[in-house]
Amino acid sequence: MTEPETETPTLPKLAETILIIEDEDLIRISLKARLEKEGFRVITAATGEQGLKALDDRYIDLVLLDYKLPDLDGLEILRRIRGLVPGQVTIMMTAYSTIEGVVEAMQQGAYTYVKKPFEFPEMLAHIQRGLETTRLRREVEHLRRAAEKGHKAPILIGEAPAMKDIEATIQKLNAAGTATALILGESGTGKNVVAKRLHYTSARADAPFMTITCTDFSENLLESELFGHQKGAFTGAASAKPGLFELADGGTIFLDEIGDMPMQLQTKLLRFLEERKFRRVGGTNEISVDVRIVAATNKDLKELIEKGRFREDLYYRLAVVPITIPPLRDRPEDIPDLARLFADQISREFHRDIQGFTPEAEVALKKHGWRGNVRELRNVIERALILGSASRITAQDLPIEIREEAAQLPADPAELVLGPEGLDFESFERSLIVRALQLSKGNQTAAARMLHMTRDQIRYRMEKFGIALSEL
Repeated sequence: MTEPETETPTLPKLAETILIIEDEDLIRISLKARLEKEGFRVITAATGEQGLKALDDRYIDLVLLDYKLPDLDGLEILRRIRGLVPGQVTIMMTAYSTIEGVVEAMQQGAYTYVKKPFEFPEMLAHIQRGLETTRLRREVEHLRRAAEKGHKAPILIGEAPAMKDIEATIQKLNAAGTATALILGESGTGKNVVAKRLHYTSARADAPFMTITCTDFSENLLESELFGHQKGAFTGAASAKPGLFELADGGTIFLDEIGDMPMQLQTKLLRFLEERKFRRVGGTNEISVDVRIVAATNKDLKELIEKGRFREDLYYRLAVVPITIPPLRDRPEDIPDLARLFADQISREFHRDIQGFTPEAEVALKKHGWRGNVRELRNVIERALILGSASRITAQDLPIEIREEAAQLPADPAELVLGPEGLDFESFERSLIVRALQLSKGNQTAAARMLHMTRDQIRYRMEKFGIALSEL
């Protein structure tokens, strides 16, 4: 019995796609169900021709291919896959694991093979390793194309003195050609943006920029991702694989969440920083590469050192000139520029014509505490664009907690302290009128009573400041 090719509906668009080419109904259907539960988008085919058509129709991250199919031999399909998509990661499934067959499959470009019957955790481990290879190849190809077209380094948005200091530090580090850098800051402050600017404004800009988050992998898998492994180094290592250190030769590796790196790997990283060479997992040969290490963390590394969870010698190797990114709440003067940048970016994605923010919206954004920093700000702007319909983002488009914070004025006017730049009284007056109208649900008479004004006075100010009841 053959089953027509089927496609998983309504999974997140970022889910990776796996193609199963398998004629045994039980294996094909059960494997599809298990992989969908793991969050993958799954396409199935019961014949070789169906599988090749699916591969020709769309992008596939990984192929699971049965060795014996009713219409085509598995090795023939493998050869045709290589012709359609050079470098396609393919895992062979076989009940006929003869040495000759396995060797030929590997020679034809199979990533690895799994013998039937198999346990799902074993298969999942092979799939995860294969998908990581797909991701790395995709990133290397993306970087290669970017190098051909030229780079545009990300710009650090901000007029705050701390942001200007960061830009100056980046220039000094690049001028000195330092081999390491450490970026410190709360979650969401933009450490990855600073890391990219370090790379793309340096002499390494045309070489790869590779990112890895230390918390995304187990200790053993993280070591393999960074340093690579030899064939047979561990269960499932059916072939040798280069790690990021080799793939990023000449460029930069960004180690995010370095504070969570296991101690054993900290030792191996320190040795690399001292000697500029390493061994693959399971390997004996020393490999030398020229890689710049940029590390980042939101943790207090000195505190981790005291607790014995981070190597002090590694810290000093990384933190020659540490870069500390201030939280967004400490640089409110940068919030309007960042908000406008995000509004411009997101409005283009959504094909919206947004002409900025109302004054009340800007005041509300500047008063918010931003525990999630720049990342939270971007999410708030995206939400406002989705929910709002006006040409400008209004305070009403913002989450209620942000609006409530903005409405909390001092009970005693004497508590309003004038800074060196003074106070924009008209903006302050406008905010008071808007707040009174909000509390009165648009009733102008009630709002005037709150502010000890007449109805005509409040209507005059509404016209003067361009306050429309529709924006409340």
